[in-house]
Amino acid sequence: MAIFPPKPQTPLQPTQSPLMPPTPASASASALSADDVARSKALADRIRSRFAQTLVGQDNLRESLILTLVAGGHILIESVPGLAKTTAAQTLATSVSGTFKRVQCTPDLMPSDLVGTQVFDFATQKFTTQIGPIHANFVLLDEINRSNAKTQSAMLEAMAEGATTIGGQRIALPKPFMVIATQNPIEEEGTFTLPEAQMDRFMMKAMMTYPTPDEETRMLALLTRRGSDVFDPTQLAAERLSIRDVEFLRDAARRVHVSDAIMRYAADVAATSRGAGSHPVQGLGSLVRLGASPRASIALVRIGQASALLSGRDYVVPEDLKAHMREILRHRVLLTFEALADGVNADQVVDRIVQAVPVP
Repeated sequence: MAIFPPKPQTPLQPTQSPLMPPTPASASASALSADDVARSKALADRIRSRFAQTLVGQDNLRESLILTLVAGGHILIESVPGLAKTTAAQTLATSVSGTFKRVQCTPDLMPSDLVGTQVFDFATQKFTTQIGPIHANFVLLDEINRSNAKTQSAMLEAMAEGATTIGGQRIALPKPFMVIATQNPIEEEGTFTLPEAQMDRFMMKAMMTYPTPDEETRMLALLTRRGSDVFDPTQLAAERLSIRDVEFLRDAARRVHVSDAIMRYAADVAATSRGAGSHPVQGLGSLVRLGASPRASIALVRIGQASALLSGRDYVVPEDLKAHMREILRHRVLLTFEALADGVNADQVVDRIVQAVPVP
């Protein structure tokens, strides 16, 4: 006979889901209120209204940009030239009244051009620090894969640590800090492949596709009405968000409830990409030479929280993660040479992984 008999398990109430947050009686003091959720949706709609004045179509890219902003990460946008990558990045960056800098990456761009340098002042006989353009709330690195390896290492330090080093002095970057990078496919002439460590620092990688004929016609009509091929952020009708609004969105997203089942699901997806997981994919080893790191599961949870918040919920459901699996995993799953030779792409591998992992 057991000295301490087991406690009876309390069944879930009929209206309570294992994915939903606990009842108000046991909820933490930092739980989101209905007003917080409503305010978050209103702020996101203000950003969307600015996109409607600058970009036609590309709804997936718009949502990826907004989610990355709310989740507190960095984003990489890839497409062939001419698909408005820079316009989309500038629209998001200028939607917030913080500091914004654009850096046009070239092979001769040096780390000091990006981070800053020390200049000797003959009047004071001392060195003064001049910070570079990366010291801004929003930094657009246009055509990032045209910069050399030394400059990319300086970018990696800023993205990974939120600070730069100039003359041995560590200088913190402003908060919030977000990198929006664009790149052409690596098959284009005059580009460099980004290191895997730097690719892993991007929370999402968005891919832009050619517009449909109807979208392209609407784009031409928009340019005709505007009278210019370049948009002026000061002329957009929608009001900008403040730095405090962005901080509120990020804080609210971190307070969205994530159940243990969702966390196990995110970890299972990342483990499956590495050849493990609860339901390993047969033959994955011949396609993938390196799976997603634990940073991928972190990104899944953070993007899931942001997606739930902007959907009007204070808890995450599996669809919040599944809707953005490609953007989060495509640049973290490295394919073998055999897979590339057979024409297999990362999105196809990610789809197989998602199909194999059971949804909670």
